[in-house]
Amino acid sequence: MSLAQLHYSSATGGDGPGTGEAEAIPGRFTAVDAAIPAFALTEAGPLLAYETPTGTALRLAGSALRALPEALSFSVLSDGSHLLARTVAVQPSPGSAVGFHAHAVHLPAGARLPGGVLPITAGRSGRWASTTPDRTHPGPLAGLPATGHARDREGLNDFAVARGPWLAGVLADLRRLCGQDDSGRVVLVERQSADVARWIALACVALPDGLAERLTFTTYTRHPLRAPQRIVGVLPQDAHDLTGPGLHVHTCTGPRPEGAVADPWAETAARIWRSRAPELFREASELPGEPFAAGPLAVTALCAGIALGTGGRAAAASWAAERPYALDAKRTRQLVDALTAPGVDDRTGPEFDAAGRLFAALDGRSPATTTAPLAAMLVTEAVRGGNGSVELPGRTAFSGPEGGAVASVLGPEILTELSGAGTGLEVARTVQLLRVARLLGVDCAELLPSVVGRLAPALLEPGDGEPGWGPALLELMDEQFDVRTALLGALDRIAPQDPSGVERLLGRVPLPFTGTQALPHLRMCAEAPGAKAGCGADRVGAVHRVLRAAGMSPFAEPLVLRTAVGLVWEKGAMTAGEARLLLEAATSDAHRTAGTWSHLVAAALGAPATDEEAPELAHDLLRGFPQEIAGRERAALLLLDFAREIRSDTAAPEWAERARALRKDAEPVEGEVLGHAFGALATRLLAPDRPEAELYALVHSGDPDLVAAYDRAARGADVRSRLGSEPAYAADCFAVWTAHPHAGAEWSRTAAALLEEVLRPAVRRLSAEQVAAVEEAVGRSGSSGRAEAFHEWNRRDRRTLGRIGRRIAGRVRRG
Repeated sequence: MSLAQLHYSSATGGDGPGTGEAEAIPGRFTAVDAAIPAFALTEAGPLLAYETPTGTALRLAGSALRALPEALSFSVLSDGSHLLARTVAVQPSPGSAVGFHAHAVHLPAGARLPGGVLPITAGRSGRWASTTPDRTHPGPLAGLPATGHARDREGLNDFAVARGPWLAGVLADLRRLCGQDDSGRVVLVERQSADVARWIALACVALPDGLAERLTFTTYTRHPLRAPQRIVGVLPQDAHDLTGPGLHVHTCTGPRPEGAVADPWAETAARIWRSRAPELFREASELPGEPFAAGPLAVTALCAGIALGTGGRAAAASWAAERPYALDAKRTRQLVDALTAPGVDDRTGPEFDAAGRLFAALDGRSPATTTAPLAAMLVTEAVRGGNGSVELPGRTAFSGPEGGAVASVLGPEILTELSGAGTGLEVARTVQLLRVARLLGVDCAELLPSVVGRLAPALLEPGDGEPGWGPALLELMDEQFDVRTALLGALDRIAPQDPSGVERLLGRVPLPFTGTQALPHLRMCAEAPGAKAGCGADRVGAVHRVLRAAGMSPFAEPLVLRTAVGLVWEKGAMTAGEARLLLEAATSDAHRTAGTWSHLVAAALGAPATDEEAPELAHDLLRGFPQEIAGRERAALLLLDFAREIRSDTAAPEWAERARALRKDAEPVEGEVLGHAFGALATRLLAPDRPEAELYALVHSGDPDLVAAYDRAARGADVRSRLGSEPAYAADCFAVWTAHPHAGAEWSRTAAALLEEVLRPAVRRLSAEQVAAVEEAVGRSGSSGRAEAFHEWNRRDRRTLGRIGRRIAGRVRRG
């Protein structure tokens, strides 16, 4: 293929800029191949324009002229074709102002330079012209062969070493640009345009095949923000205020950049250049992998003896783990030796993870002598580095003499750490040490009970989702039968103390306990979620279902009762009705041994005052646990039992006094318990067949709680209903609420309020006949004076109880 060429030169004579200031020099096409389309010339003009650096003299000659920057550029045109050009400063004629001459070749879309030469390499060709040819329509060029290749290669190595601190950063930005379709640019600030060309040359060597041919660039421009190429070279004086989206500026004339470059490919490529081994880029390209994949490059570098950082080593190990067939035995051994080289102290978790995957890929494929160093490094990291995520090798990796050597070093360390009583090892750490001990054949039998005793409670730490140590724990239990048996037994023993914790653990980690071990508590914890969901509000039914999963009766093993109660009532207390059913389902002896009697007591004492099951439960508890229940709790249960006796008419005399005495012993007494006892007492005293002596005792007790309970009961729906339907009951209430004017302030206020707020509204709703019946009943219940008092009370507005009471008392005496 031949290359259509064009020449673009500065204007002559009076057409120059005409001032001593550096500015764009007018130019014109002086020779153009007829094959070049017109639109290409329109677009080429701005690309080929040249402007001398700031402060350049108007007239220069000789070495001073040759020292001016040379602009070597490779640009893409709108139709996808390319323009490769070299622009140099010239002196058109002796004594004239500085001008320029641009020589360019046009490559149609998809075309390459002859011989596959890279555009930046063609810049070294001796066929570039600095003057316009004689013909205005020059013929095409056959090619642009480079010269001085060997010398330039060594110079490029020297340049790469000199620019070592900037290499990784520049290459990382180039990699990002090659993966984008936007207008991002890399700006290289150098004092010499030739150094920018060297940057582009070393970048093209490192870039994957095909990308270097399409990399656009210019080694010199005064206006980098307007340059359309991907790589732009500028002088330091033109590098001010270079900011903007997609702009990556590297000032290679200033201080060294700080911080590492988080790009394994770029970092590896930089190390290869600094090691003067660019031929490794071609070697790496022959390995499978995506463009810019760090793995092939890192593998090649390590096999060549080039030291890499942790990112490069991890990339090499990951790549080789995915393609263990890609390397022959020699290179595989070289890679393993490089990855496991002693004296490396910057290995990270991702690197060890990759090394573990590599071992798994090579195990059984490569000789044990090749994989042994990887296995030793992994277990050493697991023991000394505390890395709980390391993928451990198989046990066969340590069957040879290499394994014995590792065990002799790490075995004592493992035993020392596992035997540390009270050290509180994390779960992941304990699991890892036990697994490594098995791999190395370290005997931990004597330590196992204490280790498991510390490990089991640690597994119950709160958390959501599968814990990080979950897979390793399952592998440990699968690998070591003795550890599995001991650990499951320990968890089964602590389940009655923390059943919800064990249930939560089983929900996060599916522990295997399908063997011959009984493990009743673990089986109950595993069944609990389904039982609670299936039984819904029937929590007693859930208990029975959980107990069936245990495989043994609470009569034979009472502790299963504790586990069941803890599982079902993890949140919220049981009701009194539920407690009675549980008490009936198992004997008091079973509840006593299981310790669940305290839950039953709590259910009784926490029951609402309207729960009629609570007094019955209290009676059963007092009979079933006479030794266990004492002190305040016993007195509170006696208050509930007292309520039961009142309602069943089996209570001994002196109710008020007994209630007050029990309340004192039960302090601080639950409000609901007091509501049960005092409410039952008050309700009974509102009945017509009440013991008058008990009513008198309450009225004259002066106890605010007792009087308040009476007030609440009197305002209840039952009393209001009877007041509206039973004249005798209304008369009885009037008599009681007016009969004790001197009983004390508490009773007087309460009786007056009941007369006005309960009885009067009820009487007002009665018909005249019903009111007359009430008045008649009042008369029958006492003297005629009491009947007159009711008549007057019913006829008048609000009156104080004191006045009514005094009148009634006077009339009763006169009668």
